[in-house]
Amino acid sequence: MASTVERTDEHVREYLIYRGFTSTLKHLDTEIKADKEKGFRVDKIIDQLQQLVHSFDLSGLKEYWLYLDRRLFCRLEDVYRSTVNKLRTSLYRYYVVNSIQRGNLDKTQEFFQKQALELQGQPEWRDWFILPFIPAPEQNSAFSPYFSRQWADTFLVSLHNFLSVLFQCMPQPVLLSFDAEVQRMTGITEENEELRQLLFALQTDSRDQRDGEETVHHKLPLYVQNMDRLGDTELDLVSSQRAISASTTPSRNFFSTFLPQGRRTPGKPTPVSSGSSPSQAAVGRKDTSSAQAAKPKEALQPKDSKAAGSQPSAGEVSSFQPQQSTNQNPRTKRIQDHEKERKELFSKPPQTPERRAGEAGEAEPPPDVPGDAMEASCSGSGAAGAEGAALCAEQPFIKLSQEEYGEHHSSIMHCRVDCSGRRVASLDVDGVVKVWSFNPIMQTKATIMSKSPLLSLEWATKPDRLLLLGSGVGTVRLYDTDAKKNLYEMNIDETHPRILSLACSPSGSSFVCSAAALSRSGGAESAPRLPVPVSGQLLLWDTKTVKQQLQFSLEPEPVAINCTAFNHNGNLLVTGAADGVIRLFDMQQYESAMSWRAHDGEVYSVEFSYDENTVFSIGEDGKFIQWNIHRCGVKQSEQILPQDATGPFVLSGYSGYKQVQVPRGRLLAFDSEGQHVLTCSSYGGLIYRLTGGEPALERVLSLGGHKAPVVTVDWCSAVDCGTCLTASMDGKIKLSTLLAQKS
Repeated sequence: MASTVERTDEHVREYLIYRGFTSTLKHLDTEIKADKEKGFRVDKIIDQLQQLVHSFDLSGLKEYWLYLDRRLFCRLEDVYRSTVNKLRTSLYRYYVVNSIQRGNLDKTQEFFQKQALELQGQPEWRDWFILPFIPAPEQNSAFSPYFSRQWADTFLVSLHNFLSVLFQCMPQPVLLSFDAEVQRMTGITEENEELRQLLFALQTDSRDQRDGEETVHHKLPLYVQNMDRLGDTELDLVSSQRAISASTTPSRNFFSTFLPQGRRTPGKPTPVSSGSSPSQAAVGRKDTSSAQAAKPKEALQPKDSKAAGSQPSAGEVSSFQPQQSTNQNPRTKRIQDHEKERKELFSKPPQTPERRAGEAGEAEPPPDVPGDAMEASCSGSGAAGAEGAALCAEQPFIKLSQEEYGEHHSSIMHCRVDCSGRRVASLDVDGVVKVWSFNPIMQTKATIMSKSPLLSLEWATKPDRLLLLGSGVGTVRLYDTDAKKNLYEMNIDETHPRILSLACSPSGSSFVCSAAALSRSGGAESAPRLPVPVSGQLLLWDTKTVKQQLQFSLEPEPVAINCTAFNHNGNLLVTGAADGVIRLFDMQQYESAMSWRAHDGEVYSVEFSYDENTVFSIGEDGKFIQWNIHRCGVKQSEQILPQDATGPFVLSGYSGYKQVQVPRGRLLAFDSEGQHVLTCSSYGGLIYRLTGGEPALERVLSLGGHKAPVVTVDWCSAVDCGTCLTASMDGKIKLSTLLAQKS
């Protein structure tokens, strides 16, 4: 409700400004500043009560509680009056305990003097009047529980929950339902778009089916026209490849295994082997048509099948054969045999080099396969069936929920959560930055538009409200997300205008900036890469003086640094470069400690391990490698990742549309204990367990939920329930809340 009230206040302000009601706007701002209900924000109300307690303002505390009672509590039913009284008693006890703990006995005695008339008749306060005269009340068995941190936290949480439920149950004016109506209309628009695409797909399928039926009509007998669409699609594919397949595959009757022969018993088909090719299927249909033409009376029996009420499918063609025995003529048995033949025929689809993956619909899962369905196997990477079954039994995480942030209208480049876990900053290829929160509800806090293209972003560590934005014209901006304004704009280097990576030191006093020269025409991210690594610089800037401190030496030659990461105290910096080299810098001496060639091609992402004895990297060669930083260039583990986890990422659409995006954001993120890693995939995030051996990863959970390739990930463990962020090329960001199962 608090976020709804805040947004409604903003709408009212915009309306008053639009109408020119400036005096009304001033009165509105004045009353909002003096609002004791704090815009129905429970955390602000709790902070106000704590401030009054810690400042020993007893009269202000009583006055504020009476205001809440008159404004809110008096509207409750009588059954809740006892709960309100208990909360007030606990609040007064919290005040008394705080005054004793801080050694202000005068305020304690003042409390009992002023409240004596009100409290002396209440049995719960009878023993508390001796509290100022006890030398060590925190050691007294009657009062010691109230001096514990657990009791104070329990009281504050109880009060917070009570107020939250109260605000949610309060009747709301119609104006506050504006956002809900906007969300409803957005949902209807998205549903209409999905239905439109579905209609388009159905129309396309119907048109393809009609074309296939016309082709079959001139080449096959009458009954083959009634085959299902799967058979027609296969036939169209074969007819386009017949010229190639005829020279490489010997002709063979595909349906000869199903038709009766001298040594076969009628009605008992032989299953087709998995090695059969589509070209053989085409030849088989043609031979069958010529053979059946010689037996028109016996072969043309689909009329019986039509009377059964269903069309025969491609696998049921074998049913149209002469009946040699009247003892095996029951229709039910024949239908069962046909269904069995169909399953055997299409359970192992034929595979040939000429067959395109996009047309093998029965052999591949659809691109928008949900993550839960893909996780049904529960098999880790390289794991056998028994290991997959054990993994299902010991699932380390439970996916509690998954929400979607859909304010972007183009592919995401970066998506990062701040160190406190309260804000998320996301950047798309159009240069639009969204700063948003997800707790307690998903809400956009700020939108940053830039005239120049933005290529990188990073949260500052101290204070965490500041955001660093790197552009494509050689500047870095320091943006205050609370004040919603730019604080500084730093000019880095005109000869190296592309700011590829930013990393802020954990101390908050400096940040590292990677600047690179222009490498592609127009700076397009999807253009082909040059064979020679791009020139670059690695710079250290002071966030307080907003000046460059030094430039790191990059050996053997200056090269573009794609990714950077600090360890927990900022003493070490690891970088991954376009030349495939990982460099480790000593930030106390400001020099390179070691470097080694890590990947064939560019290094896309690097991160320190949980114990900071190793470094993990993902490169252009598709490898996920763990390196020992105490032994230069020594691998501890290695595993090949699929292309949809490493990029380049490809999004295909109708009419040959294709979008290619080079990786720019983080491709891997770790949980709070460093035992699991989150990576990208074509349909959502994938969580693996780090084994430390071979294979390096074991798949444990698929988050799913995306309809486009995921290009960057992040894992927030600042709250009790871990939150995984996965951002995709369609501008959607999925926020998955996980609960870790402790063994």
